[in-house]
Amino acid sequence: MSTSFSTALSGLSANSTAIDVVGNNLANLNTPGFKSDTITFQDLVTQSIGAGLGATQVGFGVGTPITLRQFSQGALESTGGPLDAAIQGDGFFIVQAAGSGNTEYTRGGSFQVNTQGQLTTASGDLVQGWTMTNGVLNTNLPIGPISVPVGALAPPVASTTISTDLNLNSAAASGDSFSTSIQVYDSLGTSHIVTLTFTQSGTPNQWNYSASVPGSDLTGGSFTPVTGSLTFDSTGKLITPASTDPSPTIAITGLADGASDMNLTWNLYNGTSPRITQFDQASATSAQAQDGSAAANLVSVGLANGGEVLAQYSDGQQVVVGQMAMAQIRNPDSLVAAGNSNYEASALTALPAIGVPGTGGRGTVLGGSIEASNVDIAKQFTDLIIFQQGYEANAHVITTENTLSQDTINLKQN
Repeated sequence: MSTSFSTALSGLSANSTAIDVVGNNLANLNTPGFKSDTITFQDLVTQSIGAGLGATQVGFGVGTPITLRQFSQGALESTGGPLDAAIQGDGFFIVQAAGSGNTEYTRGGSFQVNTQGQLTTASGDLVQGWTMTNGVLNTNLPIGPISVPVGALAPPVASTTISTDLNLNSAAASGDSFSTSIQVYDSLGTSHIVTLTFTQSGTPNQWNYSASVPGSDLTGGSFTPVTGSLTFDSTGKLITPASTDPSPTIAITGLADGASDMNLTWNLYNGTSPRITQFDQASATSAQAQDGSAAANLVSVGLANGGEVLAQYSDGQQVVVGQMAMAQIRNPDSLVAAGNSNYEASALTALPAIGVPGTGGRGTVLGGSIEASNVDIAKQFTDLIIFQQGYEANAHVITTENTLSQDTINLKQN
């Protein structure tokens, strides 16, 4: 009967551990990216009684329970936070733990920017990925901390090409004119207005054009317009200059602000399709484009779908300044919890495959969202009742064994 005590005690210990695991799961019910643990019980070796060659076997109880982490998908909750991100599918964000510098993995997606302008988790761990360098984002390089251009000023981009989509009225009389203007930028970010004027030449289907900028923009005080002519066929299609001819060039030299000279290429065609037509409709501009921009202040930084780090500037442009990396691990259940919703590799963990989200079996990243805990509260309470009953049952075994022991002692005394 002496083994009954140890057998029941093993049951008490195992069910107590199981209750601890359920308690931890419930405590992290609202922890973003938390993955719940399940308990697996296993019996201990048995002993054979008598000469029945194993016909009667009595076990020695239950061993220490094994916990298995369930990496099932948690619910995706939209937060609207500019630096929140959630993983849909397999994979982990990669972080460098604050203090230890160890590589860890997480599904928690609440990120922020530290004082050094680096993307971190809420606990200060550095998020790993790639940062744009010299205007290039190379995801073939080794991963490292992602730097965010906090308070940066985007340099100006000088305009090199312009285009305008418009129609010239085929019913216009000789000498009738139509003008449109395009704003361009020099190397210092100063804006200049290029005015395009079209005048009916007096010859059917032919218009003369003139391109000019204000003389006050130049050190000489005047600008010699760039001129030429446009010829259309009987269907209103531009035929001269042809799409194979060199595009007109507007050279702007001697800028008063000291910027570099400008050479603007005027694209009359979109591929082989003319941007300018001549139909019996009022002369009007339908679209304009140019490739320059003024200097702009950084307004905000956010995480976009796919794990891209986007910087938005005051002129409305958005620039990809970084890319989050993701790790695909074949046996994630071998990871060891490291706290702060992070996991670290164990001796049994397969080598992580690191790459861009959405590639190589890795899940996708949703910006402005958080993955909720995958704890099922109903199942946890059900398990809690079962483990409580198991604990009480083993406690009853100890009570019964104690009663039998007292009865045996009393028989010997009597």
